[in-house]
Amino acid sequence: MQWSTEISIPKSPFPISHSSKILSMGSCFAQTMGKKMEDSKLDALVNPFGTIFHPIAIADLLEAAISGNHKEENLILERGGLYFHYSAHSDLVGNSKEELLEKLNTRIELAGGYLKTGTHLILTFGTAWVYELKETQTLVANCHKQPSELFKKRLLSLEEMKVNMGNLFSKLSDLNPSLNIVLTVSPVRHIKDGIQENQLSKSLLRVLSADLENEFENVSYFPAYEIMMDELRDYRFYKSDLIHPSEQAEIHIWQKWKDAFFTPLTQKKVNQISKINLALNHRPLSPKSEGYHKFLQNLLQKLEQLNSEFDFSKEIETTKLTLEEL
Repeated sequence: MQWSTEISIPKSPFPISHSSKILSMGSCFAQTMGKKMEDSKLDALVNPFGTIFHPIAIADLLEAAISGNHKEENLILERGGLYFHYSAHSDLVGNSKEELLEKLNTRIELAGGYLKTGTHLILTFGTAWVYELKETQTLVANCHKQPSELFKKRLLSLEEMKVNMGNLFSKLSDLNPSLNIVLTVSPVRHIKDGIQENQLSKSLLRVLSADLENEFENVSYFPAYEIMMDELRDYRFYKSDLIHPSEQAEIHIWQKWKDAFFTPLTQKKVNQISKINLALNHRPLSPKSEGYHKFLQNLLQKLEQLNSEFDFSKEIETTKLTLEEL
């Protein structure tokens, strides 16, 4: 008996392999999928500015990365002796204005390098609800726990999102004609905005993605949101907060991603690396046992075999140290 409607996803015309160079930005779902690519030894730069939820903030940061323009200090705020920037997530923090700007501008340069020479840009849109700083009429990426009266909350229109993302994509085409752009709508539920408001927001983001896909030949869409809403239509596929996809859901969507974007050879290698990662995370019941010693020797042999193709130098060093301590 079939318990769900499976979403058929065609093979991407822009496949990903271990020779690809990937920048992944957007909501926390971008972080989740990006981390899985990093763990699979793919060259992926993941959320260099932290979690960014709405398209205008994403476009603003990528515009800066294209132009090389550094962020100025007029959008810096201080909280509890630490400094944050309204253009970035609170993960990007400094002990001084100078330290914060140095970190932010270094990451702008790093992202710019990936845009200039990369093969794939993956953007995950989380919400169309935004907060505007009243004093400067600036749309912020994060409110950094500042008083609500400093901001005006509003819903982005489809047109302003299309204009901003369209301008960005045109500049990216001029900068790097070989760059392939993959859009997703995050399956994370922004229910603090309200259930109806979240659905309205996701609908706008989905239409935005479709319009951009139709307008630009190098843009495609991956249905992460639809997989969560239809294939995994059950609260058991959410974490206890009923907002974020569970680990089981993430694994299912990751498998769909691999099937759609990875070449057969890349899938084979990713599966090999996944088994190695599972072994590296293994915690024995009896660390001093002969069985665990043999397990580590076997793991070390596999790591050294793969190290000629992928960088497992840190893992090899850690495994050797563990063996010496036994």
